Amino acid sequence: MISNYKQLIAKVNDFKIDQNIDLSSGEDLSIGVMNLISIEEHLFYTSQKTKNKKYLEMLNEVRIMRTELMKELIPDYEGEVWCISKHLLSSSMRLMEVGTKELKKDNKEKAWKLFEKSYQLYTLFWGLNLSKNEKVKAKEDKPNDKSIFGKLGSIVQHAIDCCRE
Repeated sequence: MISNYKQLIAKVNDFKIDQNIDLSSGEDLSIGVMNLISIEEHLFYTSQKTKNKKYLEMLNEVRIMRTELMKELIPDYEGEVWCISKHLLSSSMRLMEVGTKELKKDNKEKAWKLFEKSYQLYTLFWGLNLSKNEKVKAKEDKPNDKSIFGKLGSIVQHAIDCCRE
């Protein structure tokens, strides 16, 4: 059981990703789950704005699909890691969308800060869930960054390569 962020960092530091495995499918799946969470939100708001219950039926179907797909990313968890993971993905996606809107308004500095926060949440998701992967091995080297986001980001950056086919 992880009771604080220092234990989480220690746990993640004890792992090294086998460079022969392809986690890019997991990364793609996590982005798909992010979008399903957003679809759930839009269906909820549309149901309330239009007072049409058919959107709630669609919401339920999308929720079932999202839950099935999340089981592939998080096959085993303790405590509230499932819900934490869902909210980390959702928050990451939302901050990414707000950052994109700021970028469109030419607020590049604000957009960059939002993108950094989005990525920090995304790496925290992987930090919580990478150790569940059977192909994770003991790690010898330690990242230099002392913050939880820096350490997780360093580990996740090397673990996930979306361009690997």
